[in-house]
Amino acid sequence: MASVKKEMQSLSKEKMVEILEKMLVIRYFEEASIKAYQQKKIAGFLHTYIGQEAVGVGTLAHKLPQDSVVTTYRCHGLALALGMPPRDGMAELFGKVTGCARGKGGSMHFFSKAHNFLGGHGIVGGQFGIGIGAAFKSNYDEDNAVSFIFFGDGATVQGTLHETMNLAALWDLPAIFICEDNQYGMGTANARAIANTDIASKAEAYGMKGYTINGMDLNEVHGRMGEIVKEVRATRRPVLIHMKTYRYTGHSVSDAGLYRSKEEVDAYKLKDPILAISREMVEAKVISEDEFKTLQKKTKASIQEALDFAEESPEPPLEELTQHVYMDDVGNA
Repeated sequence: MASVKKEMQSLSKEKMVEILEKMLVIRYFEEASIKAYQQKKIAGFLHTYIGQEAVGVGTLAHKLPQDSVVTTYRCHGLALALGMPPRDGMAELFGKVTGCARGKGGSMHFFSKAHNFLGGHGIVGGQFGIGIGAAFKSNYDEDNAVSFIFFGDGATVQGTLHETMNLAALWDLPAIFICEDNQYGMGTANARAIANTDIASKAEAYGMKGYTINGMDLNEVHGRMGEIVKEVRATRRPVLIHMKTYRYTGHSVSDAGLYRSKEEVDAYKLKDPILAISREMVEAKVISEDEFKTLQKKTKASIQEALDFAEESPEPPLEELTQHVYMDDVGNA
């Protein structure tokens, strides 16, 4: 493959700043959501994307409007990477009617019809059938779309993954299976739960191509995924991506993370994808230090505006209980 650094450097300054800004939006949104959760403004579960920003942003930079995206319950980051306004996501976390799922989904079930984001799913492996369904629709409609199917490493031993990869290969579906391997399935290290931790090698059993990518390196994610997405769009064949990344927080906010050492987490924080790409952009004179600080200030202000919006938004009215239950309701939403 071509040099990934060269590929990123070929982008305009505006595009590179847009990519960096999306990563900052995700980071600050997630940090703010943790504080709000601790203040009991957010109920239920909260699974943050901190540390994995390069995966979602670098991959979805190549999404076209007709492409679909589906994922697991760690869904805030991907929704924001697609361009969902932070206020829509924060209001959803607060359970407000102005949220992206009208306050009915919460942290694990973000959704956006406008971005063709088919949702976060709380059942491990529950998104696979929806993802290949979207890929099947694309071939049926002949709209040249692809389906991005994100999942965690813990889902690689679910039968639904293997059933859907088999169907995708049999039916020549343009499905991109992306395993966000943050090295732990809840609190269990991969080596203790997965017999074969080389996720990309599982593609061979289904006649698919498999790729391994350093998900902590935005340059590599953006560059290689650009080529892979282009390939799938042309061949209409599924692929499996093993995206090696790391989450800095626990499985959820209530997880103290006692199954791993502070030294391990600190070592990965030295590889932080946001720090790495911002340093590179400053060194390459794409932006100055002052411009980066201004971007940080602007992004933090947008997250504060999202928090204020969520606080001030109304609770869903009682009649919402019977709305969006049947397909006609959803289709007209």
